[in-house]
Amino acid sequence: MVNHVEIGIIGGSGLYSLLDDADEVEVETPYGPPSDKIALGRIGGRSVAFVPRHGRDHVHPPHRIPYRANLWALRSLGVRQVLAPNAVGSLRPELGPGTLVVPDQLVDRTSGRVQTYYDTGCAVHVSFADPYCPQGRAIAVAKAVEAGWDTVDGGTLVVIEGPRFSTRAESRWFSAAGWSIVGMTGHPEAVLARELALCYTALSLVTDHDAGVEAGEGVTHEEVLAFFAANVERMRTLVGSVAEALPAERDCVCGSALDGVKLPFDLP
Repeated sequence: MVNHVEIGIIGGSGLYSLLDDADEVEVETPYGPPSDKIALGRIGGRSVAFVPRHGRDHVHPPHRIPYRANLWALRSLGVRQVLAPNAVGSLRPELGPGTLVVPDQLVDRTSGRVQTYYDTGCAVHVSFADPYCPQGRAIAVAKAVEAGWDTVDGGTLVVIEGPRFSTRAESRWFSAAGWSIVGMTGHPEAVLARELALCYTALSLVTDHDAGVEAGEGVTHEEVLAFFAANVERMRTLVGSVAEALPAERDCVCGSALDGVKLPFDLP
């Protein structure tokens, strides 16, 4: 097993490949196979592992993505920092399509998804007050602004179960609560990363206004994919620049998430 990769990237809807010159590996995990083969390559001077969240043919709906396998596989390859681009809907009129939100908070509105590695053997509780890596967030914001993105530093991502989109009433409820964007895949990905003491940074591209924000027929899957596809090269470039800028040595709180915790098994 390769055990030297620095940075993991989990590609969202429309971002099914990232590395132009890559080797592919199959990784076995205690939680089954990841979403797809993992591509190994380099971005600048950094070693990178890329996995398409939904699979290259978009075969995994949000509630069936093998989240535990994906994060475990990345850690087993040596990854300690994860970038997670994803497509989201806006819950605020001022956050229009094309806006890049780098969220600092998360609300879980999913149901039935396994969201922990530690469900047997002993009770393991990790701090999740701040779900995202502060270093990764700061670098992502800086690089996005530098590249000319309409960038929002902070905001709350509410994650719904899917695969359906929100009703207008649900969308208005989320907006009234003060949340910024809505998606289907940011959880349990972020908490699983924390349970493995990984840094995790979300790069959320607004593809549409959610159903309760403006009049119309509501968002469709085809529209989301089409918008993301139109921006995929720009997103690839941004992800690459953020990956290159991530620190070689971590000094954030993410790496100490499991300090003093007795685990029921050894991590890879």
